Amino acid sequence: MTKIYGHRGAKGSYPENTLLSFKKAIGQGVDGLELDVHLTKDGEVVVIHDETLDRTTNGTGWIKDLTLEEIKQVSAGSSFTHIPEYDEAWDLERVPALQEVLELLAPYPTELNIELKTYVFAYKGIEEKVQSIVEQYGNGRKVVYSSFHLPSLLRMKKVNPGANIAWLLNQEISFPADHIETLGLEALHLNKNIVLPRTEAAYRIMNLIGLYENIRVWTVNDPDQIRQLLDLQVNAIITDFPETAIALRDRKKTLV
Repeated sequence: MTKIYGHRGAKGSYPENTLLSFKKAIGQGVDGLELDVHLTKDGEVVVIHDETLDRTTNGTGWIKDLTLEEIKQVSAGSSFTHIPEYDEAWDLERVPALQEVLELLAPYPTELNIELKTYVFAYKGIEEKVQSIVEQYGNGRKVVYSSFHLPSLLRMKKVNPGANIAWLLNQEISFPADHIETLGLEALHLNKNIVLPRTEAAYRIMNLIGLYENIRVWTVNDPDQIRQLLDLQVNAIITDFPETAIALRDRKKTLV
């Protein structure tokens, strides 16, 4: 059965990459959560998408140049007044540390996709730090490490040979099965535009036939596209609106 992963929590309805967004996605019944991590000036792993505070908070500055204490002073919710569900209480949301998210997840079996945002700044040692935090607070859950920066994934494999690694891709690659086997990838995380819309002939040209259990697709919000991916039985759909995707999957199950 295709799993539903909440993209940055339930990004379409709540402030992204916040504890609130993760709580809401869990409440909606997600199988997994996707989030992004960076390293602060004082070596703390924080959950935020961008390299700066500017877009998603009321603060400014590069994550790498700020301490965790400084980052905790800004609101991670006040920039999302455009979302219909906005509530003033969101202004109290803060950029969470990865440890805080794992502590939130402790009672739940939710899978976790940690994207290492290492393609702009290398963040020396981030792989070791993230793995250490997961070992301490992950509660044995399935964790998948993804990145656009392949060297970061290979370093994670050196840190933990048993790590589940997934290569994020915006474009097609030749012989994806060969990449999966040779690089020790648990999955490919593909932009939806690589996968949809396609004919069966196109899938054969891309060598995707038989690989769907190793493919997670992002970021899919259109109901028709969600249905197409459910029909393909991809491993997981990563979406801003997990509640909608779960409802579509549940409806499909009742029709089978």
